[in-house]
Amino acid sequence: MVKPLKKICIFCGSSFGNSSIYQEKVNELGTILAKRNVELVYGGGNVGLMGEISRSVLAHGGRVTGVIPEVIYQNVEHIELTELFVVKDMHERKAKMYDLSDGFIALPGGIGTLEELAEVMTWYQIGYHQKPIGIYNVNGFYDGLLDTFKHMINEGFLKKEYIDSLVISDDPDSLLEKMSNQEMNSINKWTK
Repeated sequence: MVKPLKKICIFCGSSFGNSSIYQEKVNELGTILAKRNVELVYGGGNVGLMGEISRSVLAHGGRVTGVIPEVIYQNVEHIELTELFVVKDMHERKAKMYDLSDGFIALPGGIGTLEELAEVMTWYQIGYHQKPIGIYNVNGFYDGLLDTFKHMINEGFLKKEYIDSLVISDDPDSLLEKMSNQEMNSINKWTK
């Protein structure tokens, strides 16, 4: 089933990383999302790559929805978003972001980004959703993780077709195009 991507949930770092390439490529993705009329759904922060992607989408006339827990909302600066949901905690934040979105993209980030990516991958694997999952592999950032996935497959802990369902690219246009055209089928290990 191919579903148009009207809203993309982005997972990314609350810092900029050590190379300017991350900020440059996030800006490029934000511009493309706005031009494609794809709304950004993200964690609502104004720092690091999170703030950069939201500012880029807004600067190019796009729509941005943030979802932020109360405790973070009370302690960080904000930018004017198209829509902002203030929720109770991180669990509610993720559930709301997932519900609002037609697909997911992981950009460079830390443990929080990795945790969010792993969760949507797990939910896909067990059949909770059939939304496309993309990895924007800027500057080879995710090469090590992709090697870890291969190791998991080789050791019999992960099915190859599950990882094959990921859309991985270092080009934002190609990433969005492949995600938009991907036909998603549940790979539910519990029913096979």
